[in-house]
Amino acid sequence: MNLSQETKFIMKKYNITANKNYGQNFLIDESIVNQIIDSAEINKDDLIIEIGPGLGTLTSLLLEKSGKVVCIELDKNMVEILKDRFLLYNNFDLINDDVLKVDLNKIILDNSKFKNFKVVANLPYYITTPIIMKLLENKLNLKSITVMVQKEVAERLTEKPGGKNTGAITYSINYYTNPRIVLNVSKESFIPVPKVDSSVIHLDVLSNTKIKVKDEQFFFKIIKCAFLQKRKTLINSLSNSGIANKELLEKVLKEIDVDIKIRPEQLDLEQYGKIADKLYTLKKELNLNT
Repeated sequence: MNLSQETKFIMKKYNITANKNYGQNFLIDESIVNQIIDSAEINKDDLIIEIGPGLGTLTSLLLEKSGKVVCIELDKNMVEILKDRFLLYNNFDLINDDVLKVDLNKIILDNSKFKNFKVVANLPYYITTPIIMKLLENKLNLKSITVMVQKEVAERLTEKPGGKNTGAITYSINYYTNPRIVLNVSKESFIPVPKVDSSVIHLDVLSNTKIKVKDEQFFFKIIKCAFLQKRKTLINSLSNSGIANKELLEKVLKEIDVDIKIRPEQLDLEQYGKIADKLYTLKKELNLNT
């Protein structure tokens, strides 16, 4: 029985269909599953957290390769299937909850005997960015993230800051990780067939961020405000967002030798770091809120 037949058999057995509210599309290409597992470089020293395991397509291989798999699944219908399917595995845990509400640090502490902590998942596309940012911003002891996401999103996440696909999220990903696209996946590899193609991305999480900034929260606030009005110049975007007045912003850009007409997507990570640090220092000296 191939993966497509197996998936249809399970869906028929439990009388279920993909839940659109949870963004469910079930992967039926076995070669893609194997490539995801291979790119995550899993071994028995690894604790794996799988987010949105669905029918358990990835889960079965993760259980074979890793030391332990903790699945976080919101859909109660999927929980029933997963419990039945992996009942006899002693390295399988299942949490029925929203991953954005789960204390991931506690999971890691409770499983501290494992050398590495990795995330492997076919993420629900409607909350891809919040999930990835939770994983990174929570400063987890995390080695890598290997996830399937919408292709267009993958191109933004893995772009180099200043490249053609740059978005605000690009800077966050590059601040915390070394990102790359592992492979592109046709929409025909799923049932039901989604409207978009997908990509698998791999993020090697850095032990130290690529740049050091004086105030991380202010640094990301500047980037977020810059991209709220991406078509405007950086100065107009930041001044319209209330970050600082145009005179102060011009002063900062000139001091770090950046064109005052530059647009938000044209800057690299280091330039945003310098702008944030300069503004942070000046606003403190002038007793202005950051």
